[in-house]
Amino acid sequence: MSDYMIKTNQKRCISCKACEVHCKAKYNVPPGAKLGQLVSVGPVVKKNKPGYLTLFMPCFHCEIPWCVSACPTGAVQQREKDGIVFIQQELCVGCKACIIACPWNIPQWDQVNGRAIKCDFCMDRVDEGLDPACVTGCTAHALSFIKPGEASEQTRRDFAAELLLSEHNKV
Repeated sequence: MSDYMIKTNQKRCISCKACEVHCKAKYNVPPGAKLGQLVSVGPVVKKNKPGYLTLFMPCFHCEIPWCVSACPTGAVQQREKDGIVFIQQELCVGCKACIIACPWNIPQWDQVNGRAIKCDFCMDRVDEGLDPACVTGCTAHALSFIKPGEASEQTRRDFAAELLLSEHNKV
């Protein structure tokens, strides 16, 4: 598993898809392919108000990624230092084995270049200490780039803050 994850705060997300746009712009992703996808379900009723349930779905950067073992050329690799899974484009021959192997349909087909592409958490940005383009471009600040252990801690803090706010509003 990667040292990182992208967490979606559903309370902040407005389903604008700026995350997808910034990702597509950074990587010049061709039409039809998405390296990260905002999934929206709804409308649903939340606290007597209409809304959507949303989740940004980038690559999960699995601990034992099936896409890596499926690739016959070694183009799909996993960095040892942080677990980020990426595709070495010069080695990709376009066989689509990684696309078929991934149970979450994360690797996408780049019809323009005839190769597979996938989310790599903008590892060039991560190496510079920056957040991925999708996180930086999120207009509602609903995405955060964190370590998996921090996710549950942040969720607990957010819940506690919301509980305090609701108690304060009752007074």
